[in-house]
Amino acid sequence: MHEKCGVVGIALDDRDAARPLYYSLYALQHRGQESAGIITHDGFQQHDHVEMGLVGDAFAPDDLASLNGANGIGHVRYPTAGSVDSSCAQPFSVSFKSGSLGLSHNGNLVNAGEIREELAELGHAFTSDGDTEVIAHDLARNLLEADLVRAVKRTMSRIHGSYSLTIMHDETVMGVRDPEGNRPLCIGELKDGYVLASESAAIDTLDGELVRDVRPGELVVLHDDGSGYDTYQLIEQENTAHCFFEHVYFARPDSTIDEKLVYDVRRELGRSLWEESGIESDVVLPVPDSGRAFASGYAEAAQDAGRDIEFAEGLMKNRYVGRTFIMPTQDERERAVRLKLNPIKSTIEGRTVTIIDDSIVRGTTSNQLVELLRDAGAEAVHVRIGAPKILAPCYMGIDMATREELIGAEKGVDEIREEIGADSLSYLSIDAVAGALETSESDLCLGCVTGEYPYEIEGEETDRDVQRPVIGGGEVSADD
Repeated sequence: MHEKCGVVGIALDDRDAARPLYYSLYALQHRGQESAGIITHDGFQQHDHVEMGLVGDAFAPDDLASLNGANGIGHVRYPTAGSVDSSCAQPFSVSFKSGSLGLSHNGNLVNAGEIREELAELGHAFTSDGDTEVIAHDLARNLLEADLVRAVKRTMSRIHGSYSLTIMHDETVMGVRDPEGNRPLCIGELKDGYVLASESAAIDTLDGELVRDVRPGELVVLHDDGSGYDTYQLIEQENTAHCFFEHVYFARPDSTIDEKLVYDVRRELGRSLWEESGIESDVVLPVPDSGRAFASGYAEAAQDAGRDIEFAEGLMKNRYVGRTFIMPTQDERERAVRLKLNPIKSTIEGRTVTIIDDSIVRGTTSNQLVELLRDAGAEAVHVRIGAPKILAPCYMGIDMATREELIGAEKGVDEIREEIGADSLSYLSIDAVAGALETSESDLCLGCVTGEYPYEIEGEETDRDVQRPVIGGGEVSADD
C-alpha cells in the first residue's frame, strides 16, 4: 500500500499564503511524494506552481516569492487514479467565463469515466486521465449556471466515491468532504486566518488550533480576509464510511482525525491485539514506523496482565532508501528490505520475539522480516498484525494490490503463517477496530477487509443501501 494524497487551503488577513501552504505540504508529505503544488490568488489573478517530486524539490525560494496573494490551496499527490506525470499533478486549475478555479483532491471517484464521457460530448476538452480534472470541469460548468453553494451541491450529487477537496474560486477558498466522510479534512484557526487540511498535524505546524473536523457532506467557505468561515450541510447520510486505515497506517500519529488522536487509537489497537491473541515471548518489537504505537500498547497490556515481556526497538530503519516497488527485480526488492531495516542482534539473539506490524499485503516484506529476525538469532518469531486481514482491493484512494496479489484474498491465516515463515500469526478483529475508534462498524469503510463497500462499485458487493448517480442523457444543469 502507498499513501493517499494531502490537501490544504488557507485564507489569511494580510500576508501571503504561499509559505504557510508550503509548510503545510511538508507536514502532509507522508501522504504523497510524487508531486506537489500550490495555487494562490491575489484578488486580481491566479498564480500557480506545480511540479513533480517532493515538496523540498518542487519549490525554490523564487517559486514561493512569485505566488502572491493571501489565499491559496495546496496538494501533495500519490497517484491512485490517473498517470504518474505532470498532467495529473495538482492542484488542478481551469479558467472559464466565470473566473478561475483550482482544485485539490484526496480520494478516488467510482464514476469519473461516466461524467468525463458526458462532459466531453458537451464540448469539454480534457488534458489528463485523472478524476480530479473531471470534478473541476463539472464544477466549472455548474458555476456558469448557479451560485457557489448550489454549484458545489450539484457536483456533489453527481460524483460518486471518496473525496476531500480544497477548492479555490477566484480568491475564495473552500473545503468539501464527501457525504460518507471517507477521507479526512479538518478546520484550523490561525492568528490571522483559517486553514483547511487533510490532517491536524498541518495546523500544528502553523502554530494553529484545531477547530473541528469538516463534517461528511459539508461545504466550508473561508472568508477571503481570513476573518472566519461559513458552513453549509449540503448532503446528509444515515451512516458514514470513515476509512479505518487512516488510523491504522496512513495518518501521522500526532494527527487528530474524526476526534481521535491517531497515536492513542494505535495504542488501543495494540492493547486489543494482546487481549485477543497475546502470546508469551521475551521481547516485543515494532516494525518501524507505523508498528511502534501498536507494539507499545501490546507490551503495556501484557505487562498489566502480569507478563514479563520487554518492549524494545530491535529493527533500525534506514530513512534514505527509496520505495521497494521501484526495484526492477524481485531479488532486488527483497534485498531492499535489508537495506531499509537492520536488526539489533543483542535485542534478538537467543530470545523469543513477537513482531508487531500494521498489515500484510503481498507477504513478501513479512517473509523477509521473519527471515531477518531468524538470521539475527531469534529462537521463535511470532507475528501480530494491528488490523484485520486484507482480502480485497481498495477503490477509495489507497493504491493497494489487486486481489490476485493480495496474500489474504485466497489464503487462510495458517497458510499465510506458513508462507511468511512465522511460528504463529494473528490479526486484529474488526470488532476491536470499531471498539478502538468508539464507533459502529456500519460507520466505517471496511471494504478491504470484508469485500463489501460503502459505494456502488461494478462487480463488488455493498454493505449498505446505496445508489450510484445516473449520468448522461441531456444537458447538465445546476439544481437549487
